This record gives sequence, C-alpha cells and structure tokens, in this order.
Amino acid sequence: MKWFEHKPFDPRAVMGFGILNGTSIGLLNLSLGFNSVGFYQMTKLAIIPCTVLLQTLFFRKIFSRNVQLSLAFLLVGVGIATVTDLQLNALGSILSLLAVMTTCVAQIMTNTIQKKFKVSSTQLLYQSSPYQAMTLFIAGPFLDGILTNKNVFAFNYTPQVLAFIVLSCLISVSVNFSTFLVIGKTSPVTYQVLGHLKTCLVLTFGYLLLQDPFSWQNILGIMIAIIGMISYSYHCTIENQQKAMAEAAAHLLQAKEPELDPLLNVENGGSILTDGVGRGPGWNSNKDLQA
Repeated sequence: MKWFEHKPFDPRAVMGFGILNGTSIGLLNLSLGFNSVGFYQMTKLAIIPCTVLLQTLFFRKIFSRNVQLSLAFLLVGVGIATVTDLQLNALGSILSLLAVMTTCVAQIMTNTIQKKFKVSSTQLLYQSSPYQAMTLFIAGPFLDGILTNKNVFAFNYTPQVLAFIVLSCLISVSVNFSTFLVIGKTSPVTYQVLGHLKTCLVLTFGYLLLQDPFSWQNILGIMIAIIGMISYSYHCTIENQQKAMAEAAAHLLQAKEPELDPLLNVENGGSILTDGVGRGPGWNSNKDLQA
C-alpha cells in the first residue's frame, strides 16, 4: 500500500531472526501451559537481568549503577505485585529457560539488525513476518495435536470464531509493530520496563473496571515498581543527554581541527598559500629583492 519503502537486506539475518522470534513466542506459550501463573511471571521477570547480562558480555554495553538499582527496584515491585504461587516442575523449568534465552536474543537482534542494516521497524517486521509465521504454522498444529489430542484443522470455524481470529490477528500485528518500534528506537531493556508497566496497568484497571481482587501486596508492589520505572527513565534520560553532549563536543572538535592545520604548519616551518601559490619552508622576502 506504499506506506513504507520496501528495503530488502541480508536474507540469512532475516530468516534466522524470523525463525528465532517465532520460536520464542511458542516457547513462552508452552512455558505458560506447563507452569503455574506465578512461575510464568518469574520467568518474565528473568528476561531483564538476562538481557543486561548478554549485552554486557557480548556487546560490551555498560549499565550504570543507578540504572541497575532502578531495574532492581522495578523487578522487586513487579514480583511482589504479581508472583503468587510458585509450582516447579522439570519440563516447565526447561521450557522457561529456553523461552527466556530465545526472547532475550530475539529482542537484542531486533535492535541490532535495525541499526546495522539501517532499516525501520516496519521494514524489519515486513521482511521477517513470513519466516515467523511459517515457523508457528508448522510447529503449532503439530504440538497442539500432541498436547490436546485435537486437530486444529478439524475445528468448526463459525463466522463468529473467524471474526475473533481476525480481530486477534489485527491486535497481534499492532503489538508486533509497537514492539519493533520501541526496541528499535530505545533498547531491549527499555522495552521490558515498558512491558512491566503494562502489567501494573492491567492489575490496576482490572481492579477499577472489573472489580478484580486487590490486596495491599498488589498496591505495595505496584508502588515500588513505579518508583523503579521513574528512576530508570530519569537516569536513562540524563545519561543519554550526557552522551549526546559528549558526541556534539567531539564533532565540534573535529570540525575545528582542519582550521587549525595551516597555522600549525606555519609554526612548524610548513608551507602557506598566498593567492593560490604555495611557498616552501624557509622562504623570506630578501630572496625576492636579491632576484
């Protein structure tokens, strides 16, 4: 529809990213299916420290002490507000570990690919969606058949069911687009912070609009999490401003260096141009008089 420019780039990177992204979605859903809700929330909380660790080890990205403390506040708050029962099992724990690892790598790749190939979030989503869809389309019905003993293709798809499927797909595209946009413009860690803000809003609106059960534990956790989010945003903003000022100063210094070069050359006995004619070192007016 010409809403954006189609920009193809390295097909291997696109294929690997699309398959990995689809795999992470499937593993997150399997983790929720084989674990309690409380343990699933713990799995989601583990994504932030895992992302920080991977970026520190493989990308040499440095997270300041203030940012680390802010993230710790956030995780503690969300954990208090959301984590209730923790029921562990071997298969569920393995699936959760794989889900965390694939999700962290996929989100880091989302940011890295956009910057490396200079593509927008829409262009990356457009290129990788077919591979992601293919991965889920092949694995989904097969796993559903094993886990539920039902065939998804034998289901009676009424117009109402199809309408809800289409609505779900439209919402999913919107979520994917916002995910790629946020990660591309900020960072994987900031996206996870935003995701935990969503969790706090879900709890709050559930209580206000749907009269869901709410306890002092939920209120305390949300307050701590919000303090962590505000602190994280503040320190990230300050650090980005300092980085921008340092880069601007470096560019200004580079721009001034060529202007200083002729003066430095004269001081060192170098040549200087007058009316487009170069005169070598050691020149003086007495030579002209003697000539």
